[in-house]
Amino acid sequence: MAKLNWGMVGGGEGSQIGPAHRLGAGLDGEFAFVAGALDHRPDQGRDYGQRLGLDADRAYGSWQDMLAGEKDRPDRVDLVTVATPNATHFEITRAFLENGFHVLCEKPMTMTVAEGEELVHLANHTGRICAVNYGYSGYSLVRHMRAMVARGDIGKVRVVVAEFAHGHHADATDADNPRVRWRYDPAQAGVSAQFADCGIHAMHMASFVTGQEVERLSADIVSGIPVRTLEDDAMVNFRMDGGAVGRLWTSSIAIGRQHGLAIQVFGETGGLRWSQEQPNQLYYMPLGQRLQVIERGEGNLSPEADRTSRVTVGHAEGMPLAFGNIYTDLAEAIRARKDGRTMDPAANLYPRAEDGLRSMAAVFAVAESGKADGAWVDARPPMFR
Repeated sequence: MAKLNWGMVGGGEGSQIGPAHRLGAGLDGEFAFVAGALDHRPDQGRDYGQRLGLDADRAYGSWQDMLAGEKDRPDRVDLVTVATPNATHFEITRAFLENGFHVLCEKPMTMTVAEGEELVHLANHTGRICAVNYGYSGYSLVRHMRAMVARGDIGKVRVVVAEFAHGHHADATDADNPRVRWRYDPAQAGVSAQFADCGIHAMHMASFVTGQEVERLSADIVSGIPVRTLEDDAMVNFRMDGGAVGRLWTSSIAIGRQHGLAIQVFGETGGLRWSQEQPNQLYYMPLGQRLQVIERGEGNLSPEADRTSRVTVGHAEGMPLAFGNIYTDLAEAIRARKDGRTMDPAANLYPRAEDGLRSMAAVFAVAESGKADGAWVDARPPMFR
């Protein structure tokens, strides 16, 4: 089977996220990296692209050049990944969708709810895929958690508790560091800092695993380092459309925490617990029985886990492999559209534009509630109310 053509905007030399995307896209041999506009500095972007193996005429100096150069090629890219600064996501994603490209956009998908709704409508109108990189949903045991909840292994979900806390911005003497400061500047980050950066991953995980969407929320947000305009710590209570109660804590001043993405789901007949720093184990406590530790790669797991497990049991699974599962999902979906086949969304779990839109609505709801001393607000985007 011929590889699909893949291109990337952003993710240049020194980028944290670029290598993870390139590894993930290439893991299963589904995509060939053939085009890129990797840096906002044209010469550096072209040079780095060629060092990564791109042909000179497809190592572009800007995303506009890439769009112009690719749109009329018979071998043009099948999927474009957008991994640029947050404020540019909407413009770039919209332009490529309008010209008939499938897009995987880094989160947050947009800076406003209205922009998010526009991308959802545009994807539906053009018939193009607009995916959002909630890459942690690609972990094998996260997929297994979702399958266990869906088949009723823990009964009806009562409570979901999600965290994404780290301490890497806890040093007050580092507050003026430009690499840190912009994250808490409304002119560059928007209405939220820590929740928009990390909290939306935890909230998406809660919805992904439980199969329920957040309807309303109440937020307590603080700036533990007082000079920051935007929050560096938030506690969010939420209610979901299937009846589950949610609790979410996110922080960038939790000294001693490294990455800190974790989720617990408590149902009528059992509970589940998973942490991204120990992704090979899922803890399952059936009501009235002993704790069970489910290992990634062992036998008799769900089809959702089996299809997303690449290395043998006992070996570590990492973030690029989780990204790789997102790319495999997208490759299947793109091939189905090329062949005129309809895929069941329940069988292909890449995060959609609708997920990115819901996240942006939650960001604005958290900011609104936090300013109103935790008042309960509607967390749904207008088009889903």
